[in-house]
Amino acid sequence: MTTTAMPPAGLTVRPATLGDAEAICALLNEIDLIEIGRAETELHEIEADLKHPEVELAHDSWLLYDGTRLVGYGLLWDDSGAERIDMDQYVLPDQRAGALHLFDLMEARAAERAAGNGASRAVVHMHLNIAPTVDTDALRARGWQPVRRYNVLARPVSSADDLLPEPPAGVTLRSCRTEDDRRTAHRLLQESFAGHFDFQPRSYEQWLHDIDGESADWSLIWIATLADVGDVAVLRTRNDRTTMGWAANIGVLAPARGQGLGSYLLRHFFGTFAALGRDRVGLGVDTDNSTGALALYERHGMALDFAVDTWELVRPVG
Repeated sequence: MTTTAMPPAGLTVRPATLGDAEAICALLNEIDLIEIGRAETELHEIEADLKHPEVELAHDSWLLYDGTRLVGYGLLWDDSGAERIDMDQYVLPDQRAGALHLFDLMEARAAERAAGNGASRAVVHMHLNIAPTVDTDALRARGWQPVRRYNVLARPVSSADDLLPEPPAGVTLRSCRTEDDRRTAHRLLQESFAGHFDFQPRSYEQWLHDIDGESADWSLIWIATLADVGDVAVLRTRNDRTTMGWAANIGVLAPARGQGLGSYLLRHFFGTFAALGRDRVGLGVDTDNSTGALALYERHGMALDFAVDTWELVRPVG
């Protein structure tokens, strides 16, 4: 790996500010058009990323310019407080030298943050489309390897075909109208996803920031209760995406699995968003999920929209 203190000729790099959110969103949508054929990035998502509590914008963000044109963006954050560091990098395909310079800067910063946590190495993860604008051969040469694949699945919905389902026997569903319900939803998500790949525990306050709790529509987050057992599952959805309604999480506690709860929550998701006037819904799923989620979603008519790989770099600190 090379380390370049200065960017290639003609390029400049500076940290991002909250005022850069619109320009960053435009860049990411330009990359979306190349990778998946449509603009998919929302401004509020960029604004939330830039306000992430584990991001110091002056040190953990990078904007790459070719003259006055924004051609690259990087962001790094630390949810683990240990060796695991996350980063995103988006660079236009004709900017290979600039992308490599950003990797120099970002990998060094990841090692610095892991060292600050007392770790002996940085384990850095980054998500990339399976046909990314980033040069994957150059990534491999730097020691990066794909370690996991996630599918984004989508499905058409209609108010004629996707009615709200009747709950299974003994199951009731309520939305998160109260603070106690919101804390219960957080607990259920933490417990139901604890064994999943790349899971990072989050406190209630951290989770509220992660989901932009101040503007979240809590009527679209539900808790499922099983008679004589209690609260056992949660469905968190969002209606703030232009292209489709979105199921961010479907979590069922291990003792309650295999009783049709996942199927019921999925159909509730379809019916709710059809009634809201949406014609398309989607979600993301780990293709190696041991709970059988991918097969469940496919049985209910969801099909591949696009796929994303998690890439990993293990780098000693110091």
